[in-house]
Amino acid sequence: MTMNRWAIPLLMLAFVAFYLLPLGTHGLWIPDETRYAQIGQQILIDGNWVTPHFMDLRYFEKPIAGYWMIAIGQAIFGENLFGVRIASALATGLSVLLTYLVARRLWNDPRKSVACALVYMTFGLIAGQAGYSNLDPQFTFWVNLSIVALWFAVDSRTVRERTISWAVLGFACGMGFMTKGFLAFLLPVLIALPYMVWQKRFLEMVKYGLLAMLVAALVSLPWVLAVHAQEPDYWRFFFWHEHIRRFAGEDAQHGRPWWFYLPLLVISSLPWAALLPVTFKDAWHNRRNAKVVFVLLWMLLPLALFSLSKGKLPTYIMPCMLPLALLLGYALMQRVEHAQTGALRTNALVNVLLAGVALAALIYFQIKTPFYDNEPLHMTLLVIVLLTWIVAGAVQLWRPLTLWAAPALSMGVLVLLLPAAMPSSVVHNKMPDQFVLEHLQELAPATSLLSNDLGAASALAWRLRRPDVTLYNTQGEVKYGLTYDDAQGKSIGLAEVGPWLTAARLKGPVGVVMRVKSSDESHEMDMLPKDAKRYDEGNMVILIFPQSAP
Repeated sequence: MTMNRWAIPLLMLAFVAFYLLPLGTHGLWIPDETRYAQIGQQILIDGNWVTPHFMDLRYFEKPIAGYWMIAIGQAIFGENLFGVRIASALATGLSVLLTYLVARRLWNDPRKSVACALVYMTFGLIAGQAGYSNLDPQFTFWVNLSIVALWFAVDSRTVRERTISWAVLGFACGMGFMTKGFLAFLLPVLIALPYMVWQKRFLEMVKYGLLAMLVAALVSLPWVLAVHAQEPDYWRFFFWHEHIRRFAGEDAQHGRPWWFYLPLLVISSLPWAALLPVTFKDAWHNRRNAKVVFVLLWMLLPLALFSLSKGKLPTYIMPCMLPLALLLGYALMQRVEHAQTGALRTNALVNVLLAGVALAALIYFQIKTPFYDNEPLHMTLLVIVLLTWIVAGAVQLWRPLTLWAAPALSMGVLVLLLPAAMPSSVVHNKMPDQFVLEHLQELAPATSLLSNDLGAASALAWRLRRPDVTLYNTQGEVKYGLTYDDAQGKSIGLAEVGPWLTAARLKGPVGVVMRVKSSDESHEMDMLPKDAKRYDEGNMVILIFPQSAP
């Protein structure tokens, strides 16, 4: 049994076990998953594949391609949890394949290629997002493909191979642009420009870059023109709000200090994080190697760009993880090949200590202030996850050279079982689609729907396949969409809720999903009539108001 023969089948088995199996085991997280599920579903309902709409409102925060993939997933696999999340899982799986392919090209060593792919697949940030419905795994795949294609173009030996590689780069940029915006064009240029200047190949980059730009235009221009024709204000809002304000505005969303991503990169690298010092040490020693320079530019320049941005989210650095996996996988196998066990044992010990501390904390808090309220199954699953980390770490400590891959199992078990191990309090408050599903029969006859929370509203809209949910005293990210004339009546305030309910109940039953956590939300609840049938779960409340007599 050679590693070269069994590598791809084993990676595919891990993909199925750790990425695909958990997709349908837990409800949709608010606000992201319910939002993307509903937007994808609305494409199928309306047949509008040009302009994104969120609960019947124009939603210009992102382009359309990512929503296409989520819609296609639901069209093929059904409007269910698996169908909503499959696009993220497949995009991550394809990024794992890219890691393997580019590692073969860079390091020309099957063992190092497998190690790089396995490390990338089991990075905490990557594995965690693989089963989460949002646009970051898709965008990361297109960025990964563009820069992998760039390396294949740089490393090609024939004009034909170079031309194909630049064309693929252009295709990936076009799709990345239609998934999340102009950053898809900037990142490859950010890496290609200094590298090609250093290699004295600037004119070659300009020549073939024109080809890539042409392909990107052919891919994206039809939609660019179509959305402009349908919604003339789309590009003004998208460019200013999603790019300029998010990057440089003082009021940017998710503001964080410049160093935010440095500790996050370490956390995101678990369960391989303790190998980072030797990884960067090896990279420094090989800093004159053109391959290593390319990979370092690939990781560090986007990281610097994201750090300069005013708005930051953890998932923004996902494009930096593939080059990090290439460097870390190389350093890992160098230690295995040269029987250097120090770093491997340190990594194993760190994982054992982290899991041991987490297990002790679980026991302590379960005694003092329990996370789990009479939930033996959920708690058992979490204990299994932590024990797996301890055992995997112990195994790597025992046989670091032969069982170097043991940390991958610990992350695999975590992403497989942790969603199902969530305490009921988390499920009830963060996954309201499950609550809606339990009361679908009572909600289905409602002729009008109301909610005071965007996450709960989108969960209600998705589960009932009805985007006509009226928003109660909330606007948030749909504030722009509510400014259009055809959105009048889609949102009501405290003073309007009484008359609205009176009119709505004359037409038929009214279904309401409320989030009641803060004092303001309690006040919103107090403004509603008291004659509804009520269901409570955590912070969520479902009210069914019967039809009123004329």
